[in-house]
Amino acid sequence: MQTLTAPTAAVAEDIGNIVSLEHVNVRIDDQSRATLFYIVGLGFTRDPYMNVGLNNMWVNIGDQQFHLPTGTPQVLRGHTGLVVPDLAELKERLASIADQLSGTKFSWADRGEYVEAVSPWGNVYHCYASGKFGSMKLGVPYVELSVPVGSAAAIQRFYAEVFEAPGTVEDGVARVEIGARQTLVFRESKRVPKYDGHHIAIYIANFSGPYDYLSEHKLITEDIRNHQFRFQDIVDPQTGKPVFTLEHEVRSSRHPGFRRALVNRHTSDWQ
Repeated sequence: MQTLTAPTAAVAEDIGNIVSLEHVNVRIDDQSRATLFYIVGLGFTRDPYMNVGLNNMWVNIGDQQFHLPTGTPQVLRGHTGLVVPDLAELKERLASIADQLSGTKFSWADRGEYVEAVSPWGNVYHCYASGKFGSMKLGVPYVELSVPVGSAAAIQRFYAEVFEAPGTVEDGVARVEIGARQTLVFRESKRVPKYDGHHIAIYIANFSGPYDYLSEHKLITEDIRNHQFRFQDIVDPQTGKPVFTLEHEVRSSRHPGFRRALVNRHTSDWQ
């Protein structure tokens, strides 16, 4: 029987098993400062339905979120890419909160192609105007992490084998495709800060495959609960050796949060 190979144009339309990156979770120690930075400064929207108390805040940005529980502050080892409707308006908002956040790690700078904003706790965000990442007008197109020198290829192999996620490795940078419009980027660096427990949440289509692999290799840190599980260690499938630590909250498409409509202010202007 003849084996047919899909044309390159058809293959380019495929996506991997990871269908979306839903949120980045970092703890913060002051909800009022979080409101100033994420809601007033960056211009995003506090979710009106979930975690509306004083100990946690879920911040909507398009179809993605930041989860900001109160606790010892955490800092992502890298930066998060954001798409916002208008950079000029963003700069005005960031300038307006500078005095109120004096004495913290807050800062911002115009880098030309993007605006760099640093949270009061040191988390770094690169904010791009809509149009930079295809049709995305508001959201999180990528998360970039600093990883040890020599680990990029192993990380790419892990996501390809465990999650069937397309990816590339070039010049010490692994890029893992998430759905049709998002990317996880792992950039090799000589300086990789100590891991402090921050995490990301992803949705996957084939839930049992990754679960079985991670369970077999004793990598599950929280077993199935509410249509999700967690793991932390990214290992080289060829050796089983851990190469990077990042907690993943892995959700199935049956999770109640999957494709939940998120409230965003001024959505008529962004869509």
